[in-house]
Amino acid sequence: MTIARWVGVGESVDTDSAAAGASARASALAGRDAARLLIVFASPAHDLPALLRGIAPGDVPLVGCSTAGEIATSGPGDHGVVVLALGGPGFAACTRVATGASKRLREAGAEVAECLQTVEPRPHRALLLLSDGLAGDQQAIVRGAYDVAGSGVPLVGGCAGDDLAMRATFQLYGEQVLQDAVIGVALGSDAPLGIGVQHGWQRVGEPVLVTSSAGNRVFTLDDRPALDVYLERLEAPAEVWDDPAAFTLFALSHPLGLGRRSGEDHVRFVGGANFEDRSLGCIAEVPQGGIAFFMEGDSESVLTATDGACAGALAALDGAPALGVLAFDCIARRSVLGAAGIADEVSRIGAACGGAPVAGFYTYGEIARTRGISGFHNQTLVVMALA
Repeated sequence: MTIARWVGVGESVDTDSAAAGASARASALAGRDAARLLIVFASPAHDLPALLRGIAPGDVPLVGCSTAGEIATSGPGDHGVVVLALGGPGFAACTRVATGASKRLREAGAEVAECLQTVEPRPHRALLLLSDGLAGDQQAIVRGAYDVAGSGVPLVGGCAGDDLAMRATFQLYGEQVLQDAVIGVALGSDAPLGIGVQHGWQRVGEPVLVTSSAGNRVFTLDDRPALDVYLERLEAPAEVWDDPAAFTLFALSHPLGLGRRSGEDHVRFVGGANFEDRSLGCIAEVPQGGIAFFMEGDSESVLTATDGACAGALAALDGAPALGVLAFDCIARRSVLGAAGIADEVSRIGAACGGAPVAGFYTYGEIARTRGISGFHNQTLVVMALA
């Protein structure tokens, strides 16, 4: 008897990359056939070509990326690999990849979204996006995908990481290890697909006006050097003012919030600072003329957001149980929660979803668009539940 839909998750911490890939795949499949898609989240510490040879996807489409930490049913981890397998005739998947993305972000997003035109018809659809987290303004990728997908198809996904080295991330497509790429997966299902998103950060103090910016670079806030305003208003310790490493650690838990008409802030991860021109670099666009807020959070607010993201994803399943869960969790939230907190968070995700298998990774940005055209997030948890 063929099972209509199934989701399996496997993981390995074996330091032999080929062996790790083979073990994680075997656990995800658990002897089942009719796999429709393999999704791989792997530490950049692995020999990624060897890892893919170990997984040996064959004719099954494979997508994935490097991480800043992995998430599996058993909990969070580092330097490992997680494989999620979707199977059964109740699922359909079609994949596409765009390379050279940093020079054509919007076009790359549109290009991979074309896979929606060729996926087998199903009553429920979503477009999964995995991108190079260092390629530039990720919101442009989302806009390009939206140009093709339209308002009726939700977007979900995350931006690849490299364990906070901030040098190079990797995208996995079939047997290829790529850089500067965007991957799209048109996912169809006979049952609902639910997406929830929450961040848990809170405003600190009064807002500021973005008086000079270009793309994801912020030059002045309230007509003063952006870096100086940021550090002064957040009362940053002395070492953060001129030490890039110290600044990065501080910025992980102090994002910018962009005010929206809906009253819900979009969060922007401050990925770096230029200590010469005193500007800030963010992972996505910060529009000139907009209102920005300084933000911070604690373990309680972040875990409350975890519960909210899970509730939002499950609500869209119309009462059906979750078969599996994908989690895209910002590396900055991990820094706030600490080792015990991230273990608690993954446990909460699994418990909220009735013990369904969980796979995901710690990201350099998250994608979740269920309404409107804006769908790129920073320092946020995105949960996708599959019924």
